Amino acid sequence: MGEREHPLIGGLKAHFAEGRVGRREFLRSATLLGLSATAAYAFAAKVSGEPLVKQARAAMPKGGRLRLGMRVLDVSDPHTFDWAEKSNIGRQVCEYLTKTGHDNVTRPYLLEKWEASDDLRTWTLHLRKDVTWRNGRDFVADDAIWNLKRVLDPATGSSVMGLMKGYMLNEVKVDGEKTAELWDANAIEKLDDHTVRLNTKQPQLAVPEHLFHYPLLIIDPEEGGKFGPGANGTGPFELVEHELGNRSLFKAREDYWGEGPHLDELLFVDLGDDASASMAAMASKQIDGLFMADVTQLATLRKLPDLEFYEAQTADTGIVRGKFDTAPFDDARVRQALRYAVDQKKTLEISLQGIGVPAEHHHVSQIHPEYAELPPFERDVEKAKSLLAEAGYPDGVDLELAVPADQQWQSVAAQALAEQWKEAGIRVTLNVMPGAQYWDIWDKVPFGFTRWVHRPLGVMTLGLAYRSGVPWNESSYSNAEFDDLLNKAEGILDPDERRKVMDDLERILQQDGPIVQPFWRSIFTFHHKKVKGFRMHPTTYVFGNELAVEEA
Repeated sequence: MGEREHPLIGGLKAHFAEGRVGRREFLRSATLLGLSATAAYAFAAKVSGEPLVKQARAAMPKGGRLRLGMRVLDVSDPHTFDWAEKSNIGRQVCEYLTKTGHDNVTRPYLLEKWEASDDLRTWTLHLRKDVTWRNGRDFVADDAIWNLKRVLDPATGSSVMGLMKGYMLNEVKVDGEKTAELWDANAIEKLDDHTVRLNTKQPQLAVPEHLFHYPLLIIDPEEGGKFGPGANGTGPFELVEHELGNRSLFKAREDYWGEGPHLDELLFVDLGDDASASMAAMASKQIDGLFMADVTQLATLRKLPDLEFYEAQTADTGIVRGKFDTAPFDDARVRQALRYAVDQKKTLEISLQGIGVPAEHHHVSQIHPEYAELPPFERDVEKAKSLLAEAGYPDGVDLELAVPADQQWQSVAAQALAEQWKEAGIRVTLNVMPGAQYWDIWDKVPFGFTRWVHRPLGVMTLGLAYRSGVPWNESSYSNAEFDDLLNKAEGILDPDERRKVMDDLERILQQDGPIVQPFWRSIFTFHHKKVKGFRMHPTTYVFGNELAVEEA
């Protein structure tokens, strides 16, 4: 991509050839530095001696309606989306500057290409020139700049701040209150109608991946951040009907600039929290597929002969966290006791029938390239009791845990944890809430259970969830040493060097952090065989323009 190869790519190629970095990390890093995915895959094949397999896409059926079971939530402001289900509605109408694919490789989307400076502090974004909004207006640099500035405005409340704060923003005080602003007047710079430059205050490798964070949909500035039926977009569909908790209907755009759409209509149907309702809808062919299936549905759906099973190994997980600034979670000894009282392997077996791997209470997965292996974190009930006593709770502590009911594995996991905590004197009552109700307060409850979806980098998750003062920091965790180390790690290309910093970050979360994390989970779903073009995205994203239905 581009005429000039970034100087770091040469070293990356050498490290891959020497076996110092794996194929996945080579592909991911090389493409972020501006090498095209085609060239990156070709080099990887050459080094490994394997043939470069090019798969021809089959001709897709045209027309028809595809019906998918998924919760239908409030989508009024895409920049504050906080669940993948919301983004799956928004992404049919609006699009992203980049796209991280099923292989975790990031490619241009609304961009034609990007270029990074040698020091990874200047990112030049070249917009495609053939993209038009549905109302016929050209997509230009001013549109991209407006969106970038809006997601970085603290008043918007976008979780994009969690990813970009370290390199795009400075903390400031206004009327005695902490807030943030662009670190420099030219931090986001317009070069011409199709070129935008990001000038960052420190090196950052993952800018293209950050541009695909699901609340960073490019929405029409003329609509002021609002979204709903009839909203303008550059995407393949028009949203024509959106009924909260019921359905969301899209009609195909005939003049879409990109691939597809092959469908006439796409319909998301909300089947509620009861897993049996989804299974019944699949069995009776009222819907054609599920956004995501629950482990409690697996055995039954596998028996239906006309279904296809799709699975992805991911860094998807469930965590329990307490508010870092609220008693008793404001005491590190209580937070540690909650972790030491847990048996991760047993919780995995009970909750997910073993479909996943045990976690280590630091939210960095073994599949993340910068994962640092620490000594095993073993259950120690007596240590948990001792820590509670030191913290002033010799007789234990009583807590209430808020849990969403929309996916049954979450309440099963919470019950398993509660039984284990009981042995250490941590008495937990579960408050299992309807999913839609819980989602409105997920970041406000004192003690809550939250599903976190996959991100291709550990530092991305840590920035979203644990960096001080960012919107998705649901625990209100704040640790200056952690923030400094995270800023440092985000700018290191070499995964071995980044791993050294990650070692410290993981230890801080194990010793001081706000979470209990028992496992990582595989994600899966089922679609009827008539659905064509579907692939399970590791972040459960649905791209309607890639899908088709083949009627008998």
